[in-house]
This record gives sequence, C-alpha cells and structure tokens, in this order.
Amino acid sequence: MEYSKKVMEHFTKPKNMGEIKNPDGIGTVGNPVCGDLMKITIKVSKNKKGKEVIKDVKFKTFGCAAAVATSSMVTELAKGKTLNEAEKITRNDVAESLEGLPPLKMHCSNLASDALKEAIKDYRKKKNK
Repeated sequence: MEYSKKVMEHFTKPKNMGEIKNPDGIGTVGNPVCGDLMKITIKVSKNKKGKEVIKDVKFKTFGCAAAVATSSMVTELAKGKTLNEAEKITRNDVAESLEGLPPLKMHCSNLASDALKEAIKDYRKKKNK
C-alpha cells in the first residue's frame, strides 16, 4: 500500500498527539472491523468576536499509519476554527489535505472527522447542562 509523502509525514511526526487535561469536549470513535480507535480532546475559548473557537485539540489513536495521519491532520485543520467551521470538516477535507489516501484507508478519515464532531457534541452537551 502506497501512502503520500504528506501521510507519511503526519504518521512519523504527528502533530497535536496527546491528551488535554480537563478538556472541554471528548470524542471517541472506533471501527470494530479494522480495530482503529481514536480519541480527540478539545479546549474551547471565545475569540474577540465572542465566537467559540477550538483553542487546542489533541488526539490519541490506536491504529494504522492512515489512522494516525488522519488524526494528526484533523487536529491541524480544526485548531483555531470556530466550532461551526470545525464541524464542517469532512473526510474528503482530511484526505485531500493529506494529498490522498488509498481507497482501502478512506474509512480512517471518516473516523478522524467523526471523533472531532463527537468532541464538539460532547462540549455542547456539557455546556447546556
């Protein structure tokens, strides 16, 4: 299986790996078929315009090279975005930012964007309690 240079870069030197202490939102997703598991934690703050933005985002992933690379890329795409902007990040956005994924690995980009959406959903649920 051949990966793009960008995928290999995010796999060998992932960005934002780890976990935020006392996160505002947590998103965990997995794929029982391939065994990939992703956890994304976010910290949210208000910008000068009063909009909620993702101030910090980190991930922990158990999975293949594509799973690690897509997790790393989705955190890069989400950081600094408003929650509404971050929610619109699609699997295609992730794959395109990585200069493509093999068709058999596209499900990894689904997991990464899904985990981000789950973290945002968790934040909103906690906030509205």
